[in-house]
Amino acid sequence: MAKDKIAYVCDNCGQESAKWIGKCPSCGQWNTFKEIRIANNSTGSQAAKSAAMSIHSTIDSQKRNHPFFLHEISAKDEPRIDTHDIELNRVLGGGLVPGSIVLLGGEPGIGKSTLTLQTILRMPERKILYVSGEESAHQLKMRADRIEHPINDNCQILCETSLENIFAHIKDIQPELVIVDSIQTISTEDVESSPGSITQVRECAAALLRFAKTSSIPVILIGHINKEGTLAGPKILEHIVDTVIQFEGDQHYMYRILRSIKNRFGSTSELGIYEMQQSGLRQVSNPSELLLTQDHEGLSGIAISSAIEGVRPFLVETQALVSSAAYGTPQRSATGFDQRRLNMLLAVLEKRVGFKLMQKDVFINIAGGLKVTDLAMDLSVIAAVLSSNVDTAISSAYCMAGEVGLSGEVRPINRIDQRVIEAEKLGFTHMIIPKLNMQGLNSSKFNIELIPVRKVEEALRVLFG
Repeated sequence: MAKDKIAYVCDNCGQESAKWIGKCPSCGQWNTFKEIRIANNSTGSQAAKSAAMSIHSTIDSQKRNHPFFLHEISAKDEPRIDTHDIELNRVLGGGLVPGSIVLLGGEPGIGKSTLTLQTILRMPERKILYVSGEESAHQLKMRADRIEHPINDNCQILCETSLENIFAHIKDIQPELVIVDSIQTISTEDVESSPGSITQVRECAAALLRFAKTSSIPVILIGHINKEGTLAGPKILEHIVDTVIQFEGDQHYMYRILRSIKNRFGSTSELGIYEMQQSGLRQVSNPSELLLTQDHEGLSGIAISSAIEGVRPFLVETQALVSSAAYGTPQRSATGFDQRRLNMLLAVLEKRVGFKLMQKDVFINIAGGLKVTDLAMDLSVIAAVLSSNVDTAISSAYCMAGEVGLSGEVRPINRIDQRVIEAEKLGFTHMIIPKLNMQGLNSSKFNIELIPVRKVEEALRVLFG
């Protein structure tokens, strides 16, 4: 009997090597090579036979198929499965597509399992199989009782990590939806490596993909996040699935954001917002009212901006603190905002407006623990920094939106109508916007005064006189 061979695979990118290497030549990470055993010749011959059979079946299927012209192919929409969760349906593009495979990723403790469990418990009309490889049935029962779930007699829990046993139970139960929590804990006997390795994750995900496509049963995979903030496992895991959604948020705050990174059946610009409570995750239909502090009258360093994340507009509170540097090197810190962009905005404020901030500490915080990437936040960041620097409060009747360029100009932004409507809905009476956005904008239909500005100096003159 031939001995098993030893190989080394990078746990970060999947690079293979015949010997252990300290630094991966592909991704540059240190100490990521893990030892795996390669099956012996007998196992390899079986694998070769199965691969050959797969090739023959592929050839036969290719013989049966024939090419189509585009006008001959039906363009009807795929039927959707309602998850009874407005935010999740929005991110998925209208619901789950039969036969699709969805990958849900997020940091530990962010609420992935809670979101999935409370979603399937609200679908009593569907027969669902929840496969848990991380928690016991008792732990899942305690979580279900905590989130005050409705009665669902069609949901079954399976605590199993063997892929072969999972498929055996699927064959007996015949579910309409399968949840796997998580893909890193599942292993197959065909691969001689530990669960969570590159090879195991790839083979198990490929097997579940074949099952979903051949049976038209949707599968939801829950994935882990590595220390770099990306989905753990091989990159091919994100390629083979139909949809990749990521659950984000700070564990010290109550808000969670569900983003779509990849979606073959919908848009990737959608966004779902949840609030973490003791009884589970609550859908947030109007995030602006929750993100704004109700009483900030007379407080300096606070500016309100009308931002858009995905396709949803909401007003966000930008907080700034400027103080004299206690040490030789001034500090620059940003929470929820790009720190490199903060440095650029401070340079614009000093060069174009004339405010000297080189010897002062500057701290920026986006209230609510959100991470905002909208460039229209630039104007509110500059306004909050200057408000804290001169210790003068900005009137609570003002909000703003605008991108700031390197020459100090206020550049136009997209979806100005949605931003203005959101600000008007929350009771703001004045809004500072880029002057170029006034072209083609019917300001008479709004009950809010629009103040167009072309440069940063004009906006600061309106706010501070």
